[in-house]
Amino acid sequence: MDAYVLGFEEIDKTKLPIVGGKGANLGELSKIEGIRVPGGFCVTTGAYKRTLEQTPEFYSLIEQLSQVKVDDREKVSEISEHIRRAIEETPIAEDVAETVICHLTELGEENAYAVRSSATAEDLPTASFAGQQDTYLNIIGRDSILKHISRCFASLFTDRAVIYRMQNKFEHTKVHLSVVIQKMIFPEAAGIMFTADPVTSNRKVVSIDASFGLGEALVSGLVDADIYKVQEENIISKKISTKRLAIYGVKEGGTKEQMMSPDMQKKQTLTDDQIFYLEKLGRRIEAYFGRPQDIEWCMSEGKFYIVQSRPITTLYPVPEVKDGKNHVYMSLAHQQLMTDAMKPLGMSIFPIWLKKMTHDPMVDAGGRMYLDVSYELSSPTASKTFIKSGLGSTDILIQKALYNVLKRKEYIKTLARGKTTMGLSGGSMGQIVSGLMQSRKIARENDAKLIHEIIAKHDAQVRDLENGINSKTGADLVDFIFRDMDEAYRSVVLDNYGVAIAGVFASNWLKKHMKKWLKETDVTDILSQSLTNNVTAEMGLELLDVADVVRRYPLVLEYFLRATDKTFFEGLEKIDGGKVVGEAMRNYLKKYGVRGPGEIDITRPRWSERPTMLIPFIVNNIKNFEAGSHSVLFDQKKQEADQKGQELISRLEKLRDGRQKAEKTKKKISVMRNFIGFREYPKYAMMQRFYVYKQALKKEAARLTQEGVIQEPEDIDYLTFEELREVAATNRLDYDIVTKRKADYEVFEKLTPPRLMTSDGEIITGEYDTADVPKGALIGVPVSAGVIEGRARILLKLEEAHIEEGDILVTAFTDPSWTPLFVSIKGLVAEVGGMMTHGAVVAREYGLPAVVSVESATSLIRDGQRIRVNGTKGYVEILE
Repeated sequence: MDAYVLGFEEIDKTKLPIVGGKGANLGELSKIEGIRVPGGFCVTTGAYKRTLEQTPEFYSLIEQLSQVKVDDREKVSEISEHIRRAIEETPIAEDVAETVICHLTELGEENAYAVRSSATAEDLPTASFAGQQDTYLNIIGRDSILKHISRCFASLFTDRAVIYRMQNKFEHTKVHLSVVIQKMIFPEAAGIMFTADPVTSNRKVVSIDASFGLGEALVSGLVDADIYKVQEENIISKKISTKRLAIYGVKEGGTKEQMMSPDMQKKQTLTDDQIFYLEKLGRRIEAYFGRPQDIEWCMSEGKFYIVQSRPITTLYPVPEVKDGKNHVYMSLAHQQLMTDAMKPLGMSIFPIWLKKMTHDPMVDAGGRMYLDVSYELSSPTASKTFIKSGLGSTDILIQKALYNVLKRKEYIKTLARGKTTMGLSGGSMGQIVSGLMQSRKIARENDAKLIHEIIAKHDAQVRDLENGINSKTGADLVDFIFRDMDEAYRSVVLDNYGVAIAGVFASNWLKKHMKKWLKETDVTDILSQSLTNNVTAEMGLELLDVADVVRRYPLVLEYFLRATDKTFFEGLEKIDGGKVVGEAMRNYLKKYGVRGPGEIDITRPRWSERPTMLIPFIVNNIKNFEAGSHSVLFDQKKQEADQKGQELISRLEKLRDGRQKAEKTKKKISVMRNFIGFREYPKYAMMQRFYVYKQALKKEAARLTQEGVIQEPEDIDYLTFEELREVAATNRLDYDIVTKRKADYEVFEKLTPPRLMTSDGEIITGEYDTADVPKGALIGVPVSAGVIEGRARILLKLEEAHIEEGDILVTAFTDPSWTPLFVSIKGLVAEVGGMMTHGAVVAREYGLPAVVSVESATSLIRDGQRIRVNGTKGYVEILE
């Protein structure tokens, strides 16, 4: 067997490194019984490498390309063109050419062939790379085929292929190219078949695109295709398009466009029987590869040929179903404001706390937390209560999607039934009922010192935890953490439930009665400004004080530009003013260093671990505020809140029974301002404990690394909590688990999690009411009243936070770690969130107009565009 050419019959998935994704898939397709694959062979990556060896300019040009940033498209294009020209001008090596000609002779040199690129990073389960390299159809004759092989080699460096690799972090020299030489089929019809609906992601629906002639007209967008959707041998939808032209092969080689006759333009491309037959072929191919496929097919003389099949890489993973029933999964990631993928350790630790509130465990899908809500939706009594119970305050689009599911009466009948996830354990339910009763006593006494007592008690518990965990190692450490999380749930959540909801009840009372008595809406947005006892809002304001220290020392600001986390404080102390700044930052981190982006995932870094994450916040504060702004901002917003309260009282006193109404309102305002800020504390308290757990687990990871159980400390992030316990107890690990999960995590990071999906993979969405919204405006949920215009600042990562005065933050989601940025912005637009999520609460306290749950805001709004945010009515207008 020659290393430079392999026939399809010699190829399977193990040959991917030498024949690329397309070639490997064709080899596998050829082995499926009942599937016709046009004959052919692959010119291997060995031939490609041989060509590069004979192209002296190649490696120097690649070195130049590696120095260019993806944003510099002009330079990328210039260097890529030089590389392509150099490769095309390099003759194919004589022994390679001879082997290609030998295989052509066996297949029939007089035949027409498709010459198609097949990259080693193409048609993979993790990256499609579809359409990045070139394909040539109806190529006839040895010289022409050899010339087009060179063109395929060169097409690895088209602008689109180079940019795609740069964006997906594939090294140019690590991706190699094979070329598929395959007998041409001249079909009456051709198209693409997806064995999962590409629109809804439903795995039970096959979607078929079909048009006359070669499939190139369809792929290149020259013609609208017929679209047939089939589910379990039933055609559930059929779109017959007007097909004005088709592409056909010509006798001399190449292709041509041909106008269709009027009677053919609206003719259904495939008969219903042909559609059903194609569906069966698709399911057979899908079963062979073990996952949904994107399949290229063509039909000649009534026979179907498969010319390619690749995995559909855009589908969101679905939890495994074992009971054969239909299920509906609701995203908890959206409600926890952390839609990034979580690593397995984080995925298994945080839910330990949440699971105490539900009967059924959460499920992992694509590195995100989902809750199976089938049992709620299948119950006529539980469904409406469940959908109304607080979901609207966290993510309104989830609520609307759930209502859309309820409209499917027949589907609801097929859902799994059982005990609902809403139910709490008896002890928890008892304590929450007790907390509800206790909230009345708390509101009646209205003593804000209660919060200080709770905080002092918890701080003492954290100190005890730090002392107790130091001596633990191995399985004892894991067991210790598990027991402490149980204690934390009781002491942080259940014991203080009454305190947390006392302010919420007062806020709801004010909303209801001020609207009823004074026709006032959004009063609590103003009354919530500059609260006491809101640990998240205080965190942002106190960083202004740190900025005031830093601004006195210009050399410290210069040091910030080159500072690294590992030597941050050591290097800082060598700078003029560094000791003073270091003390200010250490004091800040002592209180707030347990926080960080995506903090519900224990594997994510905290500010104490990476203090440089605070630098953009500090720099923004210095740039946008005068010294002493902490007290100025707080006093200004407090004055606005006090004035609003006095105005309400004054107006109420003039009403019938006014004095009584005014007294009740005055008391409710005081209760709300005293206690509603405490709602932010339980999560902060959990993060304090998480930080202690994390430091202990890092020590355990260092031990396991030293003893050779794992290769690096971060490997424990890819084990579940229970798996870590087993590894720590036995000092044994199948490292393939870690390797696979690292690869999975890279895939999950790139996926966008749906808010609601079925066990068939169907993504179910919710829609907003567009009434009274300006044309073209982006609709969301109003969470903080007011209207503001300014420049949109698109931010997806906190470390990229560079805010100018008047900027409006537009982001995917915010968690408490974003709070220090809020003092610098004028408004907020987020893709995820609700009335009582962190971003909304802090926006109200800072007096920032805010709209959340604005779908695709970060892609529909461009960085730097002028926008208007209407936080009263819930929409965003793009003004330029």
